[in-house]
Amino acid sequence: MTPASPYRGPGTRAAVLCSVADQGVAAFTNIAVLIVAARLSSARDFAVFSLVYMAGTVLLGLAGGYVGQALVLLRGDAARDACRSAVAFTGYASCAVGCTAAAVLALLPGDTSRALAVLGLVLPAVLSQDGLRYCFSALRLPHRALAADLLRLAVTLPALALQPEGSGAARLVAVWGLSALPALALGGFLLAPRLRGARGAPRQLLRRGHLGRRFAVEFAVGNGSSQLAIIGLGLLTGPLTVGALRGAAALFGPVNVLCNAATAFGPPLLQPVSGVRRTVRRTGALAALLLLAVAAWTVLLTALPGHIGRQLLGDTWAAASALLPATGSQYAGIALATSALLTLRVLRPRSTLPIQVVFSLAAVTFLAGGFILGGALGAAWGLCLGSALKAVALWLRTASVSNSKERGESSHDRPRPAGLLG
Repeated sequence: MTPASPYRGPGTRAAVLCSVADQGVAAFTNIAVLIVAARLSSARDFAVFSLVYMAGTVLLGLAGGYVGQALVLLRGDAARDACRSAVAFTGYASCAVGCTAAAVLALLPGDTSRALAVLGLVLPAVLSQDGLRYCFSALRLPHRALAADLLRLAVTLPALALQPEGSGAARLVAVWGLSALPALALGGFLLAPRLRGARGAPRQLLRRGHLGRRFAVEFAVGNGSSQLAIIGLGLLTGPLTVGALRGAAALFGPVNVLCNAATAFGPPLLQPVSGVRRTVRRTGALAALLLLAVAAWTVLLTALPGHIGRQLLGDTWAAASALLPATGSQYAGIALATSALLTLRVLRPRSTLPIQVVFSLAAVTFLAGGFILGGALGAAWGLCLGSALKAVALWLRTASVSNSKERGESSHDRPRPAGLLG
């Protein structure tokens, strides 16, 4: 028998509040890391750090898609067994990938290669700590994820702030990665009692048909493709372009994390909702709230005095501030696309990949074309155009799927003719 949903009554409100608070803590941590790094570094050193930090973000997204997003769709004993498998798989895979990458990159010259090698060494701690958050979401324990993320914040920011001014990118990456260890230890301690007796099978995540493969591909051709394109742009033209784009994106960190959190942690909250119309209404309301947050945040940032901006981003502020209108418009498109993607993830999870492929490749093309025509500002407007077109396509697909589902529900509820009843 399927266990009763733990999201009924007052428990629902508490779970939502803890989930929102957890995403707020994660958002603040991410933006604060970039701001502290920008204040400690020259524009060039921050550009290198931004490039490596973005590479880490891509790896986090791939791991979250492959392991986490499939995990949060499960419930009951199946979720417990899957969590045990996910923890083991993430540990093994991150060690293999990280250590191999570090060994290869350590042989290459340059600050960027050195910082990427350090990222490989800290990758197991970073990916494992983030993976525990998906486990807590699948087990309906968002308050425990919040506790671990609060510890992550409390350790990371002081550790970075204590570094001397002028610290190189490799040192900052090492401090950021190792500061995940206390949160990883706390998360493991809080998770262990819930997994006692669960049967893990990490190899199941490699089996053919694992839904996480599809989600990882969606991330790779969705958010990941644009981020990889920016990384490639930085490697080809120099990291200063990446620094400007990442500086502007860092200021929208809270909005970005909320959008990512809606996709990653929204399904467990929407699954107990009955009826297609109610699901669409809730995600439509989410779209409106996200758009309101993006608009308010964009107005606030564009009105920010220059001296405050320089206190936030240091030497990077001059380049990043020129991109704020374009980046704000891009996040408006991301907000609309996120709410449509969440709707489809609940109603028909396998229906989003074609749209992700087509419009993400289009966004990469717009990014490259915009950079050729107008440098970093052109690249930012190219990303905006790609996000807007993807949002339109996803909502059109949502309308089609919801209409199909409603017709199915209506035909299921309609009495069948007597001749069919025997």
